[in-house]
Amino acid sequence: MATRCVVTLLMAYLLLMETSAAVTYTSKLIHRFSDEAKSFWVSRNGNVSWPKQRSVEFFRLLLSSDLNRQRMKLGSQNQLLVPSEGSETFSYGNYLGWLHYTWIDIGTPNVSFLVALDAGSDLLWVPCDCIQCAPLSSYYMLDRDLSEYSPSVSSTSKRLSCSHQLCDLGPNCKSLKEPCPYIVNYYSANTSSSGFLFEDRLHLASVSEHAPQSSVQASVIIGCGRKQSGSYLDGAAPDGLMGLGLGNISVPSMLAKAGLVRNSFSICFHENYSGRILFGDQGLATQQSTSFLSLEGKYITYLVEAKCYCVGSSCLKQTGFQAQVDSGTSFTYLPFEIYEKVVVEFDKRVNATRSSLEGFPYCYESSSPELLNIPRMELMFSMNQSFIIKNPMFHFTSNQGVDLQCLGIHPIDEELGIIGQNLMMGYRMVFDRENLKLGWSLSNCQDISDNKRLHLTPPPNDISRNPLPTNEQQRTPSTHAIAPAVAGRTPSKNSAALPLLIPSQFSMVSLLLLLMSLCSGQLI
Repeated sequence: MATRCVVTLLMAYLLLMETSAAVTYTSKLIHRFSDEAKSFWVSRNGNVSWPKQRSVEFFRLLLSSDLNRQRMKLGSQNQLLVPSEGSETFSYGNYLGWLHYTWIDIGTPNVSFLVALDAGSDLLWVPCDCIQCAPLSSYYMLDRDLSEYSPSVSSTSKRLSCSHQLCDLGPNCKSLKEPCPYIVNYYSANTSSSGFLFEDRLHLASVSEHAPQSSVQASVIIGCGRKQSGSYLDGAAPDGLMGLGLGNISVPSMLAKAGLVRNSFSICFHENYSGRILFGDQGLATQQSTSFLSLEGKYITYLVEAKCYCVGSSCLKQTGFQAQVDSGTSFTYLPFEIYEKVVVEFDKRVNATRSSLEGFPYCYESSSPELLNIPRMELMFSMNQSFIIKNPMFHFTSNQGVDLQCLGIHPIDEELGIIGQNLMMGYRMVFDRENLKLGWSLSNCQDISDNKRLHLTPPPNDISRNPLPTNEQQRTPSTHAIAPAVAGRTPSKNSAALPLLIPSQFSMVSLLLLLMSLCSGQLI
């Protein structure tokens, strides 16, 4: 029993010492511009320039320090990536299938490709070890011939096997060690690309407000397109296509998964058929937006829902529809019943001679849309978000030399429509995959360096906000917030924690004395 008392007393003593240690090891917080901090720096460096507390210069220095911390903390979250040859996109009209293109560099050494941009598919493929490909030369509108990818020439090329998690056709392989085949069928009739999958480097350049431009090499999956068919042999995408969809194999998905950029990108289409593409761009704080819809519980394409279609001053009844937003589709397609209501109302409001053209029944004789007095067209989305169609017409000269303005909207015998690139003209279209939203804002498609600061999305609604802003929460560079050090004063004495600790320490001493008195009789 005596031994038990000794052990009990020893444990009580150790616990008392631990409690005392908690009180002893405190730390004094010193503000970076306090008198104590000034004395320290003067002792080390002699005379120093020091702001007067609570002066204008004092608060400017605090704000500057916060912004520097944000830049260090945000890192690649504020970074945008563009193809190494620049963010510019181009359209060559009917000569290359009315699609938008950009130059990209692939492999080591790098080889340039003019790829079409397609938000309606996932795979990046280029002509490669060709069996059946489009011609790669004699494009008079280009300043160079097109290229063919050869994996054996690139020192960074790696063949994907059938066992790879991104090999969709893996179950059809005879052996998991075989090269992974692919075949992609597109919406256009009998249009496809097939070959084998490789991993190689895509050459990019960073664009950031807080750092000079630098080169970035990202590992991406590339389709070695040995055989193309349909439109890809008739002028569209002769040098390949970059899928920008939601699939894991797409370039935006792989850049975001690697942590290089936010999971978002934007494409801007200008009326002069030029534009921009920016990976990681989440658009402006002032942009309008609507949520993407799921199909059978999965987000597999950029699907949105328009509540109604407006022509002129009339928002037509029962014209709501769902549609895929697809930069790889030149024109726009509406479900047949919606199409009929829209074009009938449109035609009533156009005061010009109608002249049908094969495939385009609503054409009008005029050299410019302004002369036609084209009625305003608008898509209304939920939350009263409005998408004004800047110009639904395109110019065409008939074989007889007649100037025609044709409506670039067509019927489709399906429930889902397609919002093509012709309706996106004049907009910076943001495919925010991180927040599952489509955003849009009017834009002249100038380089991002000529634009406003990027808008970084705030935390989701289910994450509570701290009423006192911290550096973690200051994610929008334009936000003004009180610096944490100014929001509350630092206690002047390092004993500020004692009122909370002394009662428990006193109790421990009392307990120790009680145990000693109880055990004294047994120890004597």
